[in-house]
Amino acid sequence: MMIRKISYLTVIIFIFLTNIKVHAKSEIYVDLIVNEKILTNYDIEKEINYLKILNPQLRELNRKQISQIARNSLINEIIKKDELLKFFNFEKKITIIDKIYKEFYTNLGYSKEDDFKKILIKKKTYTNDEIKNKMKIEFFWNRVILERYSDQVKIDKEKLLKKIDNDVNKFETEYLLSEIFFNKDKDVIINEKIKEIERSIIEVGFNNTASLFSESESANLGGKIGWINEKSLSQKIIDELKITKKGNHTKAIQFGKNFLILKIEDKKITEINIDKEDMLKKFIEFEKNKQLNQFSNIYFNKIKVNYSVNEK
Repeated sequence: MMIRKISYLTVIIFIFLTNIKVHAKSEIYVDLIVNEKILTNYDIEKEINYLKILNPQLRELNRKQISQIARNSLINEIIKKDELLKFFNFEKKITIIDKIYKEFYTNLGYSKEDDFKKILIKKKTYTNDEIKNKMKIEFFWNRVILERYSDQVKIDKEKLLKKIDNDVNKFETEYLLSEIFFNKDKDVIINEKIKEIERSIIEVGFNNTASLFSESESANLGGKIGWINEKSLSQKIIDELKITKKGNHTKAIQFGKNFLILKIEDKKITEINIDKEDMLKKFIEFEKNKQLNQFSNIYFNKIKVNYSVNEK
């Protein structure tokens, strides 16, 4: 990575402009620079506190590990926003963001916005407006990915219908899954990376390892992707899940240059009469989101090469 020097005077000016008071016991310093954008230890701390609200299991990680997760999160956010500023005006109010924000704090267990606001203040993290700005980045990013790649999404409806027909009036299996998704980097020996991930799972648990290593959007949630119907999964994944016990994880499953490790958090089997039309809609939606997530990673990695990240 390129090394950029930053003068002491620049740091002083930055601190002054951001109106941050420096105390002897809480020194503000430059933690990293993403191109010309400065991130201080204060920024990292706010992100850490925010991520702990999203995923309380992160508290089990040591300081170095959770700090790196926060850095990666902020780096990704800066790169995405820079790209999005080419297409969108972030000053413009987006009405749907308020709805997304309400769903967000409700899903975290808070019925009122004021109650959530008090937690944010107590945990010394972002304001409501700052979190809404984060959501605006993801909202615009998903919009770009959809506009750029939706015509490249390939859905084989006949194949999905055949899969449904084979299971009409039988038993339905659903898995509560968490994932670790990663790519095969040209400079990394993949077997060594898999071993590193496996060691991390033993040391800090699957969900914390997902936060550390996964390149999927689910990483900030500890890799949690919710309940997934078996029929919406590829046969390759189903075969691995069938030989994996609840509470355990699969081996690394390879799809081209991508790898996926899944943990079965829970599993349920129910006897059903299938609504084929409704089932097909769910399958199509799942497959579409899976492919768009892959395109999102491709697009992000493409623009990321234009950025230099220099840690202190």
